[in-house]
Formats: sequence, C-alpha cells, structure tokens
Amino acid sequence: MSLDPVRLLERLIAIDSSNPALAPGGSGEIAIAGMCEEWLTAHGFEVHRLERHPGRPSLVAVARGTGGGRSLMLNGHLDTVGLGSYEGDPLGPEIRDGKIFGRGAFDMKSGVAAMMIAAARATGRGSLRGDVILACVADEEHASSGTEEVLEAFTADAAIVTEPSHLEVTLAHKGFAWFDVVVQGRAAHGSRPDLGVDAIAKAGHFLVALEEWGHRLADGEAHPSLGTGTVHASVIHGGEEPSTYPAHCRITVERRTVPGENADTVHAELTAVLDRLTTTVPEFSYRLHRGLHREPFEADPRQPIVRTLLRHAESALGHPPVIRAERYWTDCALLDRAGIPCLLFGVDGGGAHAATEWADTASLHRLTDILTDTITDFCS
Repeated sequence: MSLDPVRLLERLIAIDSSNPALAPGGSGEIAIAGMCEEWLTAHGFEVHRLERHPGRPSLVAVARGTGGGRSLMLNGHLDTVGLGSYEGDPLGPEIRDGKIFGRGAFDMKSGVAAMMIAAARATGRGSLRGDVILACVADEEHASSGTEEVLEAFTADAAIVTEPSHLEVTLAHKGFAWFDVVVQGRAAHGSRPDLGVDAIAKAGHFLVALEEWGHRLADGEAHPSLGTGTVHASVIHGGEEPSTYPAHCRITVERRTVPGENADTVHAELTAVLDRLTTTVPEFSYRLHRGLHREPFEADPRQPIVRTLLRHAESALGHPPVIRAERYWTDCALLDRAGIPCLLFGVDGGGAHAATEWADTASLHRLTDILTDTITDFCS
C-alpha cells in the first residue's frame, strides 16, 4: 500500500466527518474511523475502537515495541466543522499550485494523514523498543470527548498533537471557560411599569461591566507568549413579546484563560462583577451557571519530546523552527493534564473553518518526514 501522505489525505477529505454537535445532520466519525481502521490494520497496527457515545468512535492504534523504550502517542482528530459554508465541493479534494483543497485539508486531516504514514514508516524501519500509539479521535471540534475517552484507557511517555501550525512548534495555548449569566426581572404587562422589572435593561448594566472587565484584563499582567486573558459576551437571549416586561435575560460569557487561570478563578472574578451590580443597581439579581471549561496549556521546553522534535525539525527545515503560542484551545491541554508531556506541530496552509480550506502539500511531506524521524529516535 502507498505511504504517500497526500494520497491518504485525499481519501480522508473525501469522507464526510462533520461533527453533528456543530452541524445538525453531520455524519460524525463512523465512516472515517472505519477507513482508518482498515488502513491501520493492513499496516500491522493493533487497533482498538472506543465508542462511548454511539456513532462517535475514536481509534487507538498501537505498534508494540520490543520493550525498554519510551512510548509516543500521536493525536489527531477525525471530525471537521460543517460542510454547508464551504465554497465548492468540500468532499472533492483538489490539488493545484502545490495546495490540496477540501474541508478538513488543513484542520486537521493533513495531520492525521501525516501521523499515520509516519508511524507506518517508522515501525517499518525495524524494531522499536517503545510503543507507537496513534489516537484518531472524535469530537475535538466540540467537546473533545474522544481524547477524554482515550486517556481513560491509554497513556504514553510523551505525545505530539498534529494540529496545523505552519511547521512551527506550539508549546503553549489559551484555555477557556463558559458561563451563563441569567439576569432576573419580573414579568408584567407592558403598560404596568410599576409591576414589571425589565431583565434586558438590567442586563445592559452587566454588559457594560463585562466590557470594563475586559479592559482591566487587557491592562493586567501578561503571559510572556500568550498575552492576557480576555472576556466577551457571545450569546444573548431575552424577552417573549413586545408587550411584556422580560422576566429573564440569559447571556453566555466566554473567558479565554492563560496559565495561572482556570474555571475557578474565572468564577470568582465573574461573581465579584455580578455581586457589585447587586449592590449598585436597584433590583438587579442574577443566577450563574458554569458551562464547559478547558485549561490552558504550557509545555516544558526541556522535555525530551520537545528537544527530539526540535532537533529533527531543524535538520529538515535547515533552520531552527519557530516556537509559538496559540490563542485557540487544543487537546494538548488534556494530554498535559493526564501527565503526558506534549507539544503541537503540524502543516502549513489556511482556511480552518472557512469557505475555502487548504494544506500546503510540500509541508505535508516535510511534516511526515519530521514525525517519522522523531518517532524513530524517541522510541528507539
């Protein structure tokens, strides 16, 4: 079978794996997991299928080492965002001008193709002492239930997440915390202001305070590579009809966090903002609900996996790779929390979640070569 990452990427793009939690009616990971399972089994991997959530499978493929070596996990997600916003055929991979186009080409079926080919090449070179583990996971684009399920049953001495990074090495990224603030009013006929309390108008005071909170964060102490945390209102719902005072106004707040911050610290900050309003704004009251939250990530650059990949990347690129931090969240944080030292490294390209998406084919080949050498070195 071919060990060309571009050919494998074409096959992956052609399969709809849009996340149904984001795009109602999305196909999910069943078909793409089946294709990957067949490919990995044919290349000698021991394949485990995890499917706590029916229709949302993740795969863990293992090439057992001879013993006494370090194990390495490569992690990539199988799901994509929806297809509806894509201009052209999202499932029709097209190569032109050194780029391959299609939904997921950049985010991140290119990384999945590279890690599968690299693992097959590295294990085909001869016996490695350490295990090589491929985690092809579901649901990263929504709640990362796939990686969470994998980490309940599998571990490794180190990991590489092959999210796209323009062949630059990502050693830190932000986290996030979502909260729902329900500002409470009192329903009444629109002709009876003496009886009603306008929850939407009261929510306006909170929105002003939220903006001021954001300014304080921007002026605060910054992380060396990630800057400061941020906060914004992302969704607002309130009211029932024009002639009624609204009893409730729900505002969803997202707080992006940097190392040293987490959902608990954000909860305390947000509660302080809201409690101040209860003492300064007449008839202001609220309920607060904590939603999904994910921790920020910061790798130790002295870890062996970081040094190993940097060495092989420099050899392949002809110069030391750029070390960067990302504002978005990735599964690196879950791996790190599970005690697995990790980093992020992936292809060049663009258009993640956009109307046109592409990966640079030369960078895909280079990524595959770097991963192959890193696996061979780390697991020997």
